[in-house]
Amino acid sequence: MIAELAIANAAFAVIKETISNGGDFMAAGSQVIGYFNSKAKLQQDLKAKGNSSDLEEFMALATLKAQEQELKELFIYQGAPGMWDEWLQFQVEARKGREKAAALVKITHLRFKQKVTDAVNITLAVLLVSTGLFAVVGLAWVIYTKGQF
Repeated sequence: MIAELAIANAAFAVIKETISNGGDFMAAGSQVIGYFNSKAKLQQDLKAKGNSSDLEEFMALATLKAQEQELKELFIYQGAPGMWDEWLQFQVEARKGREKAAALVKITHLRFKQKVTDAVNITLAVLLVSTGLFAVVGLAWVIYTKGQF
């Protein structure tokens, strides 16, 4: 949690400096992605814990909320026209990308799990069939050699 906040704070400083110098927020490059990903991770952690989070997480999210408001003002007053809308659209696309990647990982995991299950089932079926076949052959051999059962 502290690492995410540190990343977000560092990225916020770079984004703020870039916008203040008249640049496009995308000129901050990976810092923009780092800020947004850190914010999303903190929100996920808080959501996963429920409302019983500790004070540090609450304060971290409050800090990010204040930074987001400051970014909004910077984008609107010092940035290019429509920059705030671009920022919001970027966040939506980044969230969708993360969700798509998470879904892909989940699907890959499920496919692997299904392959393992199939392999185990096939192995058990082969063992069951071979055991049954061995029993039938053994019984036939006993009947053949002894002449009766």
